[in-house]
Amino acid sequence: MNAIGEKIRQVFGSAAVYKNPANYDIFSGRNLPSFVKDYLISAHIAPDGFFKRTELARFLDAHIPSDNSAIRARLRRGETLTLLTRFVVTTSLAQNKTSFQIPDMGIKASDTLIPDYLIEEYPDDLIDGEKWGIMKIVYIQPQDKEAGHVEMVKFKPFRPMQKLDINYFRQCRAQFTLEEWVDVLISAMEYTPSAFKNMTQKLEFLSRLLPFIEPRLNLIELAPKGTGKSYVFGNLSKFVWLVSGGKVSRAKLVYDKSTKAPGIMRFYDMVAFDEIQTITFSDNTEMQSFLKNYLEFGKATIDNYEFMSECGLMLLGNILLSENNEPLSYKYFSALPEVFRESALLDRFHGMIEGWLLPRVNVDMALHDWTLNVEFFSEVLHQMRTESVYSHIVDEAVEVPSGADMRHTKAVKKVATAYMKLLFPHVTSIEQLDWDDFNALCLQPAIRRRDIVRQQCSNIDAEASFSKPIPAYRIKQH
Repeated sequence: MNAIGEKIRQVFGSAAVYKNPANYDIFSGRNLPSFVKDYLISAHIAPDGFFKRTELARFLDAHIPSDNSAIRARLRRGETLTLLTRFVVTTSLAQNKTSFQIPDMGIKASDTLIPDYLIEEYPDDLIDGEKWGIMKIVYIQPQDKEAGHVEMVKFKPFRPMQKLDINYFRQCRAQFTLEEWVDVLISAMEYTPSAFKNMTQKLEFLSRLLPFIEPRLNLIELAPKGTGKSYVFGNLSKFVWLVSGGKVSRAKLVYDKSTKAPGIMRFYDMVAFDEIQTITFSDNTEMQSFLKNYLEFGKATIDNYEFMSECGLMLLGNILLSENNEPLSYKYFSALPEVFRESALLDRFHGMIEGWLLPRVNVDMALHDWTLNVEFFSEVLHQMRTESVYSHIVDEAVEVPSGADMRHTKAVKKVATAYMKLLFPHVTSIEQLDWDDFNALCLQPAIRRRDIVRQQCSNIDAEASFSKPIPAYRIKQH
C-alpha cells in the first residue's frame, strides 16, 4: 500500500475502496462498468476487510447471469427473475403504456410493460432513458391471447450513493497537497499514479475529466491507440454515454420525430464518440447544422421541437505518430471524419487534449491500492457541474483584453472553470485563491487547449479570425 492510498482511506472513510485486480476477476464474463463493480465489491467486504467472494459469486449468478441468451427462455418457462441490470425506459403515448428494454439480454420494448403502480412509486426513476436498477420480472401470458409480455413487478433503483455532501468532499480535498490531490484523482480513474513520468503527463491525463465536471464542455482528444480513452469514458460514470463506432442517427442522438421522444443527449452529462474515424451519420448536413447551433447555444430546433440540454460532446480519435512520438502531420484534424472537418463547426469546440503525451496502458498501471469508490467519484463529478461559484471566481480572476474574440473568451473561461472544479474544489472564494497555482494550472492550460483549436481551424480555413493569435488573457492584478 502506498502512502497516498492510506491517506485516501483515512480521509475519505466509507467513500474509499480497496482496488485489488485479483478481486475483480470474479466479474469475468460479465461486462459491467466500474461503478457497478465497486458497489458490489464494497457490499461484500466484511468490517475486518475479508472479501466475501463466494457470497458475491452467488449474487452474480442469481442477479447478473453470465449467459444472457437464456433469459428469454427462462422467462417463458415460468421463472421469476430478479436482475441487477442496465435497461432503457420508453413511454408510448399512442399505446398508453410505459415499457422497458434490456438490450444486453435481447428483451425488446415491444414485449414488455411497466405497470402504473411502479411508475407512481418511482416517478423520478422510471422515466424515459437508460437506467440501472434491480428489477423482478415475470412472463405473463393471458388466457385469451396467444402472445404474452414480460412485466416488471418489482423495482429498486440502483443508488449506491443515497446522498452526497459536496462540502464534505471539499473538506476532504483541503487535507491534501496539490501533488497528493493529483494522485488522488488519477487513482480514482483506476490508474497507478507512479506509472506516469511527470506532472505534465499526469495533468494531461486528468484533462479527460474536464467534460465530466463542467456542463456543455466540448473537447477533442486525438491519441495513439492503447492510451485508455475508451476505458475512461466507458467505465467511470453512469452519466456518460459512449458511442463506439458505427452509424449514428439524429433520432437516436437528439430527437426522434416519429415517436416525438428526445435522444440520448437529453439524458446524459456527456456523449463521447469513440473511434470517431469509424462513426458515420445518417445525414451529414443535418448533423452539422444541429451541432453548430447546439454547440454554440445549448439548444437547436428540430421541426417544431426545441431541443435543449447541458450535455457535453467529446470526440475521441486515433492519430498517427512519428518515431519521436509526435503527430506525423501538423494538420491534426485531418484525422477526423469529413462531417467534423469544417472550421465553423470545429471553432465551437472549447479545446483539445494532446493524447500523444500520454503513456500506452500496460499491466503495471492497474491500481492495487485504496482509492475513491467510483460511484462516489462519478456522483461528485456530476454534482459539481451545477456548482456556479467556480465560474464566478474565474470571472473575477481573469483579465480579458479589449476586443477579445467571444468564442475564445468563453472557451478559455469554461476550461479554466473545469480545472478549478477538478483541482481546487475547496476554493470557493477569490480570497482563498492561490493566484500562481490558478494561473499555472487553470488559466494557462485553458489558453493552450483553446489555441490548439484555433491553430487547427487556421490550417483548414485561412480566414483572418483564425490566423490572429489568441488574445492575451492574464490574471488580474491583486
